[in-house]
Parts: sequence; C-alpha cells; structure tokens
Amino acid sequence: MYVSARSDYALRAMLAVAAASGGDGEKVGELVKAASLAEVQDIPLSFLQGILLDLRRAGLLHSHRGAEGGYALTRPPDEITVGDVLRAVGGSLTTVRGLPAERAGYHGVAAGLTDVWLAVHGAIATVVDSTTLANLLTHRSTDPATTTS
Repeated sequence: MYVSARSDYALRAMLAVAAASGGDGEKVGELVKAASLAEVQDIPLSFLQGILLDLRRAGLLHSHRGAEGGYALTRPPDEITVGDVLRAVGGSLTTVRGLPAERAGYHGVAAGLTDVWLAVHGAIATVVDSTTLANLLTHRSTDPATTTS
C-alpha cells in the first residue's frame, strides 16, 4: 500500500476536525476553518481545499460558508474509519499497476498473483476499516510518548 501525500493530509485534516469537536464521539458540529487546518497541519491551503471538497462529497465533512463558517464532521469520530477517509480521497485501497487489486488479471505461471494482491487488499482493509478517528485520538492521549511529565 502506498500512502500518498493526499491521503496523509486528508487523515491529518480529519483528525484535526475531530479533535476540535472534542474527539469523544459525542459532538459533531464544531466548525474549523480550512486556513486554520492548513496552518496547524502544515498543509498547502490550495491542496487542502481540494481534499476537503472530496471529503465533503464523500459525506464525511459538511461545510458552512461565511465569516463564522468552516468544516465539521458529519458523524461522530467513532463512526468514521481511516478506510472511509482513504477511499474518499484515493479510491481503492490497493492498486496493481494503477488498477484496483480485484481487476489485476494474470495467466500462466503468474495466475496466483491475483490471490496474493486480494489477500494484501483484505489485510489492509481489515486494519483501516477497524480503526476510527476516535481510536487515533484516544491513542494520542494515552500514548506515553506524547505525554509530558
């Protein structure tokens, strides 16, 4: 699996929006401005705006215009998985020569590769579809490497 800058930025932005809502799985509506996300996460604003549009089209974020506008999660952080975000901005989780793993076709001695790519895809899907934004935010707060004495 290749994690593109787009996928990494999308996850970082979603985590920042989730953290702004408290990250506890309860609140959904806190608004975060794109410029603030870009600054805090060190993401080029023009690139982030396209990512936010994809996340909105996928139903993961909603936006409000105006001076008090911004972005908010459409569901609680414990209902949005890493897989949801990755698929929203990148399509298939696993690709072979630019095609989804299930479309990679082989014949002859290489025929078994299809099964390998599908198994890899399944393993990745298991991890990203069972990890929520709330899991990642909780991990951050309980990880000894992130706490100060």
